[in-house]
Amino acid sequence: MNSEAGQEVRYIGLDERISAFVQLGKLFGLFGAKAPWPGHSCGLNEGEFAKFDSAVESAKHRNAWFIEENVRHALIELSGMLEPNALRSWLSSYDLQPAKAGIPGHQRTVGLITAGNIPFVGFHDLLCVLLSGHRVRIKISSDDAGLTEAAINVIRLIAPDLGKRITVADRKLGEVDAVIATGSTNTARHFEHYFGQLPRIIRKNRTSVALLDGTESEEELLALGEDLFRYFGLGCRNVSKLYLPRDFDLDRIFKAIFPWKEIGNHHKWANNYEYHKAIWLMDRVPLIENGFVLFREDSSLHSPLGSIYYERFDDRATVETELATHAEQLQCIVGHGHLPFGSAQCPGPQDYADGVDTMKFLLGLA
Repeated sequence: MNSEAGQEVRYIGLDERISAFVQLGKLFGLFGAKAPWPGHSCGLNEGEFAKFDSAVESAKHRNAWFIEENVRHALIELSGMLEPNALRSWLSSYDLQPAKAGIPGHQRTVGLITAGNIPFVGFHDLLCVLLSGHRVRIKISSDDAGLTEAAINVIRLIAPDLGKRITVADRKLGEVDAVIATGSTNTARHFEHYFGQLPRIIRKNRTSVALLDGTESEEELLALGEDLFRYFGLGCRNVSKLYLPRDFDLDRIFKAIFPWKEIGNHHKWANNYEYHKAIWLMDRVPLIENGFVLFREDSSLHSPLGSIYYERFDDRATVETELATHAEQLQCIVGHGHLPFGSAQCPGPQDYADGVDTMKFLLGLA
């Protein structure tokens, strides 16, 4: 037995850990679909089920970016990540034998510092730590709108022993054996200084781009809208820049993204759109607009909210080479030969942030 904050924690076998997350995935699928309580077989009573659903509905009142549609979309994506075949296929690449994962004496307390840019953004780190057999001390972003804590409460209900391995830190992270921290480039420097003596994964700002070749179908361009606008483009996996062939007709893009026009009615998005439009017009920056997003030709990777940068090219190979030099600033690339259009915000459990194998890092701590 081991303990954290006076709680006894028994050894939990890998199959039991996986089963708990499979059950959680089924629940996430129900919440994502806004389904009614299906009965006690789901692992929650009607009040517990309603409490989580209320957290989903009320998130927008604590963080205006977390509209209900996007929160439920995130839950659907997580439910896919937690399907039994997806989990077991992912974990088959690692040595998760009891001698190395979850046995008292091999457990470590891993500190998680989460971001709050999109719903449940820190869930994958929580998943990795618990499946690797370690304990979690988690400092949740104030922008999280209560979603991660609501998910943790569900874990505690359906898998109490696993839930005992999770401590939510109110203020400081406290004493930990290793750290996984996600933040901005500025906060990353602070994290490196503060946790420099510990094993750590420190993540900085990243963005994603789409590389088009001109042969894209209308369906693929429609799917590109998902990469651009899901979660209001706030995720590091959201595409913020397009690389286009010299003769590519931008009207094809405008037609494809028109179904996302309602994004322009969100007050925070509209404020960003109007602000950058005014600034760039005063600076006489050439713009193309369609009423809800600005297009600006620019060589930078990171476009501000309410806008999309684009850059034209003559030679695709030159762009590929350039993107390789910016690898540390990019989370993913969408396009033929890279991620399929529409899939940027649909990572599997094996798709690690910044390309750093979180599970390998955690297993190395035991």
